[in-house]
Parts: sequence; C-alpha cells; structure tokens
Amino acid sequence: MTYESIRYVVAENVAHIVLNRPHKKNALDMVMRDELWHAVAQARDDADVRAVLLAGAGSDFCAGGDVSTMRPGELDAEAGRIRISSVTRGAYSLLELPKPVIAAVDGCAYGAGFSLALASDIVLATERSRFCLSFLRLGLVPDAAALFTLPRAVGAYRAKHLLYTAQEIDGRTALDYGIAGELVAEDQLHDRAWQVAAAMAKMPPTAFALCKSALLRSFSAETAVMADMEMNGQGIAYSTQYHADAARRFLDKKGLPYSWPKPNKAPAPGGGGGQ
Repeated sequence: MTYESIRYVVAENVAHIVLNRPHKKNALDMVMRDELWHAVAQARDDADVRAVLLAGAGSDFCAGGDVSTMRPGELDAEAGRIRISSVTRGAYSLLELPKPVIAAVDGCAYGAGFSLALASDIVLATERSRFCLSFLRLGLVPDAAALFTLPRAVGAYRAKHLLYTAQEIDGRTALDYGIAGELVAEDQLHDRAWQVAAAMAKMPPTAFALCKSALLRSFSAETAVMADMEMNGQGIAYSTQYHADAARRFLDKKGLPYSWPKPNKAPAPGGGGGQ
C-alpha cells in the first residue's frame, strides 16, 4: 500500500510507523487514521516484524484529532459514534497487538496523541514533550481507549486530575507519573527509540504475546483466572524453541538473546530522527 499521511519502513525486524503531517503537528485526519490502522495491521501480519516503533515527523508526536475535519454541530449522536468507531478499533488493535509497541514522543502529545502513547507498551519522552488530555476543552470525551489505559497507568485519582483539568504535563512529569518509561535527550530520541525497538524485537514472541494479553485483562480478572492464564501460558512457553535455545545458552554460560539495552550503543538505521 502507498501511504499519503504516514511513512512505513521495516528494518531490523522493526516496523517504523511515522505520522507524517508535520505542518499540522501530525494531527489525525480521516486519511491518516485509516492509514495508521492499516499499517498496524500490516505490522501484525508480517512475520518479519517483531516490534513496532511509533513516532511523529518533525518536532511533535501528535496533536490529536484534526479539529478542522470534525464537522462540529453537523453530526448527530449515531453519526458521531460511527465516525469515532475506527479510532476505538484502531486503539484496541494496538492494545491487542502481540508485538511490542514503542512510542517515541517529542513535542506535543495532545488528545488522541496522548491516547496513542498510552496504548503503547513503552513510551520514550523528552524534556520538551507535552502530554495533555485536551478533550474537555473541546466539549468531547477521551477516545482511543484512554478511559481504559489512563487509570491503569497513573491510578484513578491522577487520571481524574489529568482529564478534568485538561492541564499539560511535561516529559519529566510523565516519567514521574508512570506514563513514560524513560526520558531521553531530544537529539538522542530517534537513536534510542530504534535501539529499544531493535532490542525488543529479540524478545521471545510467544512469551511476550502471552504476557501482554494477560496484563491487558489482569485488572478485570479474578485471581484464579490470572493464575490459570499464567500456568497455561507457561506451559506454552516451555514448549517453544526460543525457550529451549535460551536455556541452553544460559547453561553454556553464553549471552542470552534479549536484554534491555543501555543507552547510546549504536545509531539507528538511516539516522535523522522522525524527520
């Protein structure tokens, strides 16, 4: 597929999806939305892709929905629900994606841009990152699964504060709140994000998918259900070739295939940030 509003590149078993409307701070219009979810499905179905890296072109991650395309006052409730349904399905596809999703957030992550970060597995941010649930400022409710992901990331009270005040927080605060997992210098964000994504592409695919699926359901499942999921998942993981190879390497005192990378080991393929 030829994309208009995103860039899609696969290297080192990583699908790099770049939101590419920098003149609009990568705000999501209907074309970009459809292309983004198509790219996520493409990454899901490509056996060569083992991780997904989501970033924005230019100096911003995503300013949220493109207000100029929202047709304010023209949609009834049914039409509005239909219009947003693809966003909900798309966010759910990220949450259910059986591969790690890394979001590299610089500049603004407003509205649905914040939601996209929350739907990712790992968020890397910079000091100048700006996260804001701006929905209530426009008379809207959060979408892209933010009402599900936000309280799980920051707790119920802090979720209320972020939503009801619609205040902006910076990258360091996002790190303190548990929204971001790591704070990176702006000029190192692209290389660090590639480094993390390339490392996570070496994770055991079956064990990772089982863990991600179980964690997604852990807040609403009973203890016995989660215990069963652990036991069943471990039974499957024990049977994988990845486990057999890793255990053999461990016993032979050789390096294991996956470990979390220390910063600044190697430049990203192609360099040049999300530009």
